[in-house]
Amino acid sequence: MSHHLLLIFHLLGACIWVGGHLILSFGILPEVLKKKDPEILLNFERKYEKIGIPALLVMVITGVWMSYQFGIKWDNWFHFSNPLETAISIKLGFLLVTILFALSANFLVLPKLSAKTLPLMAFHVISVTLLGIGFLLVGSFIRYGGISF
Repeated sequence: MSHHLLLIFHLLGACIWVGGHLILSFGILPEVLKKKDPEILLNFERKYEKIGIPALLVMVITGVWMSYQFGIKWDNWFHFSNPLETAISIKLGFLLVTILFALSANFLVLPKLSAKTLPLMAFHVISVTLLGIGFLLVGSFIRYGGISF
């Protein structure tokens, strides 16, 4: 598959993933916290997951594929040896932290979600939203050759 087509799918996934989390953080979460009603959050999550999780999977698949097209294979990840590999490794680090937040939310927070635990869930939501924005910012550096420290 051409790099340009992979990039288009990657960016569409990012629009859905980050856009959905921005809507959740700025549109849904304030109402949830104000009304102390976890059901509002759960209703959004049930609807959003149908498109959000596939979007994340598309981003992971296309991101790894494009990394290989750039010559940055899995055995070069997290070496921080050149600017392009550094940007890719940072994005992969963000992905790992995002997965940890998802596991925490799904197994520890959501099963016990109540008005009392809403602030903890809000922390998860805002953290994943900030990670999504971080993905976008770091990804923009790939266009310019990566990140140098």
